[in-house]
Amino acid sequence: MKVRKAAGALGAYVSGLDLTDIVSSNALFAEVRTLAVEHEVLFFRDQKVAPSVYRDFARRFGEVLDHPAYALVPGTDEVQILESTEKNPTKIERWHSDMTFAPEPPSFTLLHGQIIPEFGGDTLWASATRAYENLSPQLQNFFAALTAVHDFRHGFKESLAEPGGRERLADAISANPPVEHPVVRTHPETGKKSLYVNALFATHIKELEKLESERMLHFLYQHIVCEEHTVRLSWAPYTVAIWDNRSTQHKPVNDFFPQHRKMHRVTIRGDRPA
Repeated sequence: MKVRKAAGALGAYVSGLDLTDIVSSNALFAEVRTLAVEHEVLFFRDQKVAPSVYRDFARRFGEVLDHPAYALVPGTDEVQILESTEKNPTKIERWHSDMTFAPEPPSFTLLHGQIIPEFGGDTLWASATRAYENLSPQLQNFFAALTAVHDFRHGFKESLAEPGGRERLADAISANPPVEHPVVRTHPETGKKSLYVNALFATHIKELEKLESERMLHFLYQHIVCEEHTVRLSWAPYTVAIWDNRSTQHKPVNDFFPQHRKMHRVTIRGDRPA
């Protein structure tokens, strides 16, 4: 196994391994999981494996979560389909952490590239850990005392606005009322602190007045994703990306239409941010 850093703030390429090797070896998986926490996002190229192998690999990270808005790969109950076409383009275009509308958001997210555009369609990640570390001590202390509200409806407002969208997502709305998470969370494994608000799901900071909340969130959103905190992946068929959803944000670059882009996705149950 070889590990090569992808950027200064986060990210690493792992080579010399096949997912099937990791699935069958406790020692290899322990190394990979440690690397995922350390580097926050890992990239594996040329992983041409069946959805069942990808699912088994994902299961090693923990309990697999479902998602109310995504279809499943036929023959699996856990591998979701993320697909963008000219007729049905993706509606997720903002920086975010996955499913922070949930009381216990995912610990890890995994993507497996299936159909990749000839150009465009990259994904960006940002280290919310490095972003916290690069705040002044005064701002670190200020934000540590605050709580943000996260809402499923805010993240899926474009889908809800479509004809029949509210009816289609009625069960998801009912099952996912707004939740509160700390603006600064402590990683349960490393003990490091990171900023935990994102533009897709966070609606306001509970302890601040409306205008104060808007301006503080705007500052945090820009600060978290400044270039020095990011890494960028240019996808190729059968690339796998694994990231620590507790300490990162990510964003797709939707510059590939009318080309077709299709991914397989799995998310792993996390714990309540603290």
